[in-house]
Amino acid sequence: MQDINWGKLPFGYFQTDYNVRSYYRDGKWGEIEVSSSTQINIHMAATCLHYGQEAFEGMKAYRGKDGKVRLFRWEENAKRMQRSADGILMARVPVELFHEMVVKAVKLNEKYVPPYGHGASLYIRPLLIGTGVQVGVNPAKEYLFMVFVGPVGPYFKEGFNPVTMQIVRDFDRAAPLGTGHIKVGGNYAGSLFASERAKKEGYASVLFLEAKEKKYIDEAGPANFFGIKGNTYITPKSPSILPSITNMSLMQIAEDMGMKVERRPVAVEELETFEEAGACGTAAIISPIGKIVERESGATYTFGDGKNAGPVSTKLYKKLQGLQYGDEPDPHGWVTIL
Repeated sequence: MQDINWGKLPFGYFQTDYNVRSYYRDGKWGEIEVSSSTQINIHMAATCLHYGQEAFEGMKAYRGKDGKVRLFRWEENAKRMQRSADGILMARVPVELFHEMVVKAVKLNEKYVPPYGHGASLYIRPLLIGTGVQVGVNPAKEYLFMVFVGPVGPYFKEGFNPVTMQIVRDFDRAAPLGTGHIKVGGNYAGSLFASERAKKEGYASVLFLEAKEKKYIDEAGPANFFGIKGNTYITPKSPSILPSITNMSLMQIAEDMGMKVERRPVAVEELETFEEAGACGTAAIISPIGKIVERESGATYTFGDGKNAGPVSTKLYKKLQGLQYGDEPDPHGWVTIL
């Protein structure tokens, strides 16, 4: 194993020793296979290549001060993957199989779980693809579920420092009755043009609006949005938003801290009333937003001084990270120690 600078890890692919796989054939899931290969063999007419039968999850394992490795709310990832499978007619991965394969992938690569104190973690990528052959538009009869892992640093290079985001109106991330609420590849493909353009124009990411009326905040491509107004945590509600497990957790933590939580449509104009804003998700945890700029009109919304994370976002971030690393009590039973 090469020397790893744990404190300088990017958020990207990092090859580890093993991955685990299981095939769905003849109506049932097969044995778990352990592989050291990074390659998969699939038929050129597999439905994942032609009709987008593909879903994935993003999770992390954390090493605590005590040296123990922890998973955070894995059951929610398992349930969300089942919803994604249902949404595009793939075989459901049973919760027990999901758990067994995630744990096996982490344990086989445990030396890659970053040590405590570097702000790094082991990213876990469960992936479900249609491998069955179809040329007509039909769901596959065969599927591959696999889990691979790799150590990562912060998703946004800024880390826990405010980023600037761009609102776009000439692209939609997902249709109101489409696939925005499930974690499938097409949502991300559809967000790439606007996201890459925003990065070239100097922004960390894009904030998409809901597609129907273009009045309300939807989400950032890789994360949910939240705003802080007084003692209230506000996050958008829309049928095209992917329900973030991080956001779900932050809402509960905010309530535990005595805050009011509102999940409702958030009009763009309301941004000027927020004292703090942030993007949250497994990859980013919380990325504070210092400024949001409308690409078309140039309207600018600044939160706090725009340069420092706000006090509420900081408190939420520390509380959530404390839970994930085992530094804080776990009143809701979210953490599984391996």
